Amino acid sequence: MRTYLDHAASSPIRPEVARQVAEDLTSGLGGWANPSAQHTAGRRVGALLAEARARLACALGVDAHEVLLTSGGTEADALVVSGRARAVPGGRLVISPIEHPAVLDSARTAAAELDAELNLLDVDGAGRVVLDSVARAVTQVADAGHSPASLVSVMTANNETGVVQDMAALVRTVRETSGAGRPDAPGYVPVHSDAVAALGKVAVDFHGWGLDAMSLTGHKLGAPVGVGALVLRRDLALTPATGGGRQERGIRSGTQDVVAARALALAVELAVAEREEQENRLTVLRRRLLEGAEALAGVHATLPGDADHVASTAHLWFEEADLEALLMALDLAGIDASAGSACHAGVAQPSHVLLAMGFEEGPARSTLRCSMGRDTNADDVDRLLAALPAALEGARRAWTARRRPSI
Repeated sequence: MRTYLDHAASSPIRPEVARQVAEDLTSGLGGWANPSAQHTAGRRVGALLAEARARLACALGVDAHEVLLTSGGTEADALVVSGRARAVPGGRLVISPIEHPAVLDSARTAAAELDAELNLLDVDGAGRVVLDSVARAVTQVADAGHSPASLVSVMTANNETGVVQDMAALVRTVRETSGAGRPDAPGYVPVHSDAVAALGKVAVDFHGWGLDAMSLTGHKLGAPVGVGALVLRRDLALTPATGGGRQERGIRSGTQDVVAARALALAVELAVAEREEQENRLTVLRRRLLEGAEALAGVHATLPGDADHVASTAHLWFEEADLEALLMALDLAGIDASAGSACHAGVAQPSHVLLAMGFEEGPARSTLRCSMGRDTNADDVDRLLAALPAALEGARRAWTARRRPSI
């Protein structure tokens, strides 16, 4: 029996969603037709697409015209960041340093290729954005050598550690320090949030927080891989990098996948409806996991106890442990977990999130993200805790061997 503790990477498709997808593809509803076509099949599928968009909007508490369908959270993030860089040439992108690479890499590319300026915010030891740094970034002006801010982007919940930002306070800081509280006011700075790791885990409030754009994806919530959405205020200007049929308000051209849109709508509806129940259940499991792991020497919870966090993620760091050996040992013991840091060409890199939080490179290389889902239970946590001591012992031997000077 395997124990799956990597729901933050991808979660199994919900049975209800799988059944709906199968029915859509085989029932003769014409889910394969082009929703832009004017014939009967096209009009029928176009109506199904409009219904899916409306259901998704209702579950998110937004207007249907604000929902743009994408291939996932990465594309949604890139559309916003690069779209703003193109819409406001020479503008300044204000980004937190703990963002998903979909945001960070898009911002760095915009700085290198689109003449945008990149401004990284400060975070504290828990990964919470320092609001004073937001205020400074928004009020920096051209006569100080800076371009006007064209976008602020901060993720609601971090995909590695699970720390949750106070988005309402962050947006309020942007509005107050910019002096522009309305989109039509001079100097208005739009705010985007990657909510991929937050939706279904915490209460997400696009309009209540005052956001201008928000990204989400389906495969973390029980929809198939390959569908997500960008919630975008109608009057926020984005310039797309490509042309085409001008679907999705002209920002994301291409034939819409109606079957996937319906799957996303159902998955989001279910995730939002069960959020509080799952949060209460997973809070107990997270506490059990952290307490059991921290009872081992040299094992530490990454987040302090007072940091707001998603209940589904328990993030650990280890003293003097080889990450690859740890993950391999857990895998052999039937535990599917992840480092929570990027791996390039099979070589583990220190977590940019932990480095931004002030961790040294050693601890930032030796982390474990255990992320739970709707099917995770106490037995799963117990199997991890039973396997961890031996896995950690082997990881420490590997760490020592790698640092032993060669003869």
